Amino acid sequence: MTTTRISLETSRDWLVKLVTSETFLYVMKRVLQALLTLLLASALSFFIIQLAPGDYVDTLRQNPKISPERIEELKQQFGLDRSWPEQYLLWLWRIVTKGDFGTSFVYQRSVASLIWERVPATLLLAIASLIVTWAIAIPLGIVAAVKQNRPTDRILQVISYAGQGFPSFITALVLLIFAQMTAPLFPVGGMTSINHAELTWFGKILDVGWHMILPTIALSITSFAGLQRITRGELLDVLRQDYIQTARAKGLPENRVIYVHALRNAINPLITLLGFELASLLSGAFIAEFFFNWPGLGRLALQAVQAQDLYLLMASLVMGAVLLIVGNLIADLLLKVADPRISLENLN
Repeated sequence: MTTTRISLETSRDWLVKLVTSETFLYVMKRVLQALLTLLLASALSFFIIQLAPGDYVDTLRQNPKISPERIEELKQQFGLDRSWPEQYLLWLWRIVTKGDFGTSFVYQRSVASLIWERVPATLLLAIASLIVTWAIAIPLGIVAAVKQNRPTDRILQVISYAGQGFPSFITALVLLIFAQMTAPLFPVGGMTSINHAELTWFGKILDVGWHMILPTIALSITSFAGLQRITRGELLDVLRQDYIQTARAKGLPENRVIYVHALRNAINPLITLLGFELASLLSGAFIAEFFFNWPGLGRLALQAVQAQDLYLLMASLVMGAVLLIVGNLIADLLLKVADPRISLENLN
């Protein structure tokens, strides 16, 4: 009994500390802010979509095989015979009470199931691009800062400016031309090969990775160029600080000065940019998915726009907003981990 009582008291104390901790309170505050943001964003998106002329049913009127009676039945079925505010409130009420995002007009399936099928592919592409971008940009930014105004620095600056000057769709087009010239070395259609189901688990991983090469490069080039320049600028600013000069005067090895003292302080602004990088990658993923036929959320949203599939488009936009909010939250928490001196309250 005594052991049980002590265990319960320990668990209760741990729970109290968790609930009253700065991180927990900050996350709860951000979640509440996110709910309000999603509500406003969804309302604005819904009414902007409604400003477009016509709707999904109007496209069916061009088909002579569909009778006017059937058209009216479909309008009632999808709720398109109601006013805009009524449609939005009914859609929102179904989400809150049932977790139902509606039914896709085109696919005749639950919107939630369609979204969950496509989100992993988009996240896989975005996260792979993020890893590649940081793995290349950070080291090159450090090299450019250490060799400031030398030929290496100037070459890297030219590469950086050239990368930022290329829009994502131009990069994708160039890579498509490259894939055509080197065919069948790099696949550009879909996420897997025709015989994907027959491969071993390791073969399936290699197959998906093989198909990811060109889309990942297309997403990484612009982000890599910008991140490299920011890394260079932040590190140069830190290297001019007095404490860095003091560390050098004490005879510390240059590698220790750069990687332990300087980089640790220069990395904070880069972590702050992580959430925005994720947002830009998600928007860029739409272009990469379209050009490389990648079965992600971007292609699904584009198809929904073309078909005026209202509920599918709304769910895609909301999911994109959710990923953006989560990305920014993760960036803030990583910033706290990297520098415990930072107060989460000051990040709002």
